[in-house]
Amino acid sequence: MNIGIVGLGLIGGSLGLDLRSQGHQVLGVSRRQTTCRVAKERGIVDESDVDLKLMASAEVVFICTPIALIAPTVKQLIPYLAADAIITDVGSVKMPIVEAVSPLWPNFVPGHPMAGTAETGVDAALRNLFVGRPYVLTPIATTPLNAVAMIAQLAASLGSQVYQCSPQSHDRAVAWISHLPVMVSASLLDACTQGETDPTVLELAKQLASSGFRDTSRVGGGNPELGLMMAQYNRSELLRSLYVYRNTLNDLISQIEAENWPGIQEKLARTAQERPEFVKNLN
Repeated sequence: MNIGIVGLGLIGGSLGLDLRSQGHQVLGVSRRQTTCRVAKERGIVDESDVDLKLMASAEVVFICTPIALIAPTVKQLIPYLAADAIITDVGSVKMPIVEAVSPLWPNFVPGHPMAGTAETGVDAALRNLFVGRPYVLTPIATTPLNAVAMIAQLAASLGSQVYQCSPQSHDRAVAWISHLPVMVSASLLDACTQGETDPTVLELAKQLASSGFRDTSRVGGGNPELGLMMAQYNRSELLRSLYVYRNTLNDLISQIEAENWPGIQEKLARTAQERPEFVKNLN
């Protein structure tokens, strides 16, 4: 199969590595010639260019650009595509993308592979990045079933666990387990660096930071552009989760102020029991 990938960063590059290893012909488009060259040198693509005309022979096209560029990219891509070509995306927010792209192209299957690292760019691309990870498809009533089946088949071939839900349910769910953690983690880093006014103590804190701080701060120290896109494009659901989180913090502050140690112990015991349900599918 001829598969096109527009955007050869971490996700697009990793898709190319895996799909090409399965025998697919992979065509890659990037904004930079240097990225195109590196992608070909690394075996991510068979052919690469900065011109979307390269997608003319693609049967399936993955749009792996930042969220804000997905709809504009599809508009630019349409003149070059065969009428039966399938377009899918990898955006971490679905409803705004569905509303913008579905009217433009009937064979559009909204998707979100939930995998990644803190690194960015074509050099960060990895083989087997999607193995065992969720790959969510969010078709709507007008999405052709054969197109959904094709993207589901490709996602499964990557070793992913394929899920289907509505765009609205996706955005609400990822607000809790992806977008809220990014903002909480970023706020933790901000509190540490801005809240401690004694430079000596702040430097000591940096020297003493260990695995607990590393784990809780990781996503807040990731790609700023991605975090901003989460806030802009999933604003209402992110705000909803942040309000709830703020209330839980206020409750915890009140319990500490009141020296309600049994209440705090009960809360920590409950969260210790709840956490495994959220991470049971992780390696």
